[in-house]
Amino acid sequence: MASSDTWRHGFLETNGVRLHYVTQGQGPLMLFLHGFPEFWYSWRHQLTEFAADYTCVALDLRGYNESDKPAGVEAYRLEVLIEDVAGAIRALGFERCTLVGHDWGGAIAWALAYAHPQRLDALITLNIPHPAKFAAGLRTPQQLMRSWYIALFQLPLLPELLLQGADYWLIEQIFWGMAVRKAAFSEADLQAYKTAAAQPSALTAMVNYYRALPLSTGLMQTWPTLEVPTLLIWGEDDAALGKELTVGTEDYVRDFHLRYIPRCSHWVQQEQPELVNTYMREFLTL
Repeated sequence: MASSDTWRHGFLETNGVRLHYVTQGQGPLMLFLHGFPEFWYSWRHQLTEFAADYTCVALDLRGYNESDKPAGVEAYRLEVLIEDVAGAIRALGFERCTLVGHDWGGAIAWALAYAHPQRLDALITLNIPHPAKFAAGLRTPQQLMRSWYIALFQLPLLPELLLQGADYWLIEQIFWGMAVRKAAFSEADLQAYKTAAAQPSALTAMVNYYRALPLSTGLMQTWPTLEVPTLLIWGEDDAALGKELTVGTEDYVRDFHLRYIPRCSHWVQQEQPELVNTYMREFLTL
């Protein structure tokens, strides 16, 4: 597992939960939100890169790793997750941030940009489409086939049994099996993800994000133009989300930038960290 002597661990209180985070650097806040089945460690390559210019903070979202794991599916509704992050910005001593999100963290980031645009200087999402584009994609056969796991993860008990079985073999395969550049994940990296998933109650909490989807009432039916400057970075060989979901995003965001990375999977910031960091920095210096 990669480590840095300059990473500092801490906890903050927000929205009734205690969240663990790792931070590095000084300056304006750059807040990182991971996806499933990850934790703060997914941003190891970005924390060090941007610490020279930002206070970089990578959260463990509620339910993950060392953060609180409230019981019950309703505790993982999207509306709740949005307020976790909005409160985390203030708990860290800031009013605004550059928000960076991947996968589920990206979904929360998109939603927060609409709910609390005054909290964001900029939005960067990685391999997660605008929610309107994802909703439209789920009405197509090709994306429905890609998203079969969403229905699986909404079942009781079975997802936890599958994820835990054979020493968390499925957790390993979700990373290593999907990756194009498999060398991006060392044995120590994969073990770190397994260890995080093995925390008490973590698997159920992680899967509850999917189970809570039908309960989330804050999903808009119409989407006004987003005024927050936004960068979308997309690994083109994502097995879970089709590249076509990016097309037309500019219709929803006034200041929109899109960067594709070929021969790269869903785990874009881990497989191609140098390129991701370059695109992020170019966008932030416009």
